[in-house]
Amino acid sequence: MQSDDPGAEQPFISHLIELRDRLIRMLIAIGIVVLVLFPFANGLYTYIAAPLLAHLPEGSTMIATQVASPFLTPFKLALIAAIFIAMPFLLYQLWAFVAPGLYQHEKRLAVPLLLASILLFYLGMAFAYYVVFPLVFAFLTGTTPEGVEMMTDISAYLDFVLTLFFAFGVAFQIPIATILLVLIGATSPAALARKRPYVIVGVFVVGMFLTPPDVISQTLLALPMWLLFEIGILLSKLLLRQRRPDVGDTMAAVAPAPSEAQGGAGAEAGDSDRWRPMTDEEMEAELDLMDEEDARESRATPSQDAAPAIDPVEDKIVRANKLRDLGNDFAARQLLYEVLEEGSDDQRRVARNILGQLDD
Repeated sequence: MQSDDPGAEQPFISHLIELRDRLIRMLIAIGIVVLVLFPFANGLYTYIAAPLLAHLPEGSTMIATQVASPFLTPFKLALIAAIFIAMPFLLYQLWAFVAPGLYQHEKRLAVPLLLASILLFYLGMAFAYYVVFPLVFAFLTGTTPEGVEMMTDISAYLDFVLTLFFAFGVAFQIPIATILLVLIGATSPAALARKRPYVIVGVFVVGMFLTPPDVISQTLLALPMWLLFEIGILLSKLLLRQRRPDVGDTMAAVAPAPSEAQGGAGAEAGDSDRWRPMTDEEMEAELDLMDEEDARESRATPSQDAAPAIDPVEDKIVRANKLRDLGNDFAARQLLYEVLEEGSDDQRRVARNILGQLDD
């Protein structure tokens, strides 16, 4: 028996088709860059090996211990370099696939963070090549025991430098991670600052695992991670200060204007008692007072007839409005997202309207 709605699975299938098309485009882009880089693969490897070759004793060279290493190692480097070079296009394809499902405020936040993440990854690789490699290889070649000639295998060297490239590229994402944690409300700049001693110890432990077993590379990774953590705290403070006026404007828009009976006294009171952002403790206390007032009103209501059951979705909409009025946009958005999943068509329409107001 055929289904009454034969097109029910079409949206999911169309998403899979779009994902397949974008993955094919990504593979084609990588393949094109590989074809462009492959004729220069040996020269590219020589460029990557320059920091080590500069510190080897005169007359020393690198070696290939495997039969196919002289061909496969430069090809591997060309492939990985092609992925790094094509990374902006690859991330754009992922973004184009995900963006239609995001809200406007999420798009405004994701685009600059995505661009900053790409730039920081490239900056971390450049820092590793131009700062870390010369110091690390000078230290390693200088500690070679007497009677031992340092002859590095080209494949082992490539694995070594790719590990450092990846470690420093990921480490330079710390400001992005810090800003995201603050913006989603998981923590605050003050809380992160209080955890500074633990972060300092943690970055040295991470540096120990991500870098080769030498003190110099571990320290050169740990110190930038710590500095980037401090930069992330500073940037998150600046972003929060920029967002507070927006919250103040929203509160001013939803606050009722003083009545004519109040006259100039209401205006003077409004000028003298300006709005300020509530702290987490004040917000929790305010919500507790609201809950107590609701409970008091429910007890004071005559119980002659059975009170109608409260729709939990409607209650979430009410609480989201209260949280929005208190300036806690993040908590309000979480409740509204739940309404979009659980509510009826009318409730979802109301939730979308409130989210649109928060975006504006």
